Amino acid sequence: MNHEVALTVVKVAHTAIWAFFVACILGAPLAAWHRNFALAAALIGLVALEALVLLFNKWSCPLTGVAARYTERREENFDIYLPRWLAKYNKSIFTSLYLLGAAYSAYAWWHHS
Repeated sequence: MNHEVALTVVKVAHTAIWAFFVACILGAPLAAWHRNFALAAALIGLVALEALVLLFNKWSCPLTGVAARYTERREENFDIYLPRWLAKYNKSIFTSLYLLGAAYSAYAWWHHS
């Protein structure tokens, strides 16, 4: 497989995984809103596991390192199909949304019990 094809495969996989975790982040408070607290907890837990992966990889997705093998480019979105600004602020934006969603889910669960 040539480098261009390999980079495309990594970028598609990275984007799909990113979308999955964004769905988890957005889905947790929605699940809590609908009083499906087991689903909310599962989604929060999945994102927490992803955070551990990032933590153990120096706050970088392991796929970033894989993509780096196939290109010299290093702009914020060289390894994923996201707009540059979103790739740059991705962790800040979605960490905030995750924490807010988890806090809302806990609040909703506490007041429902």
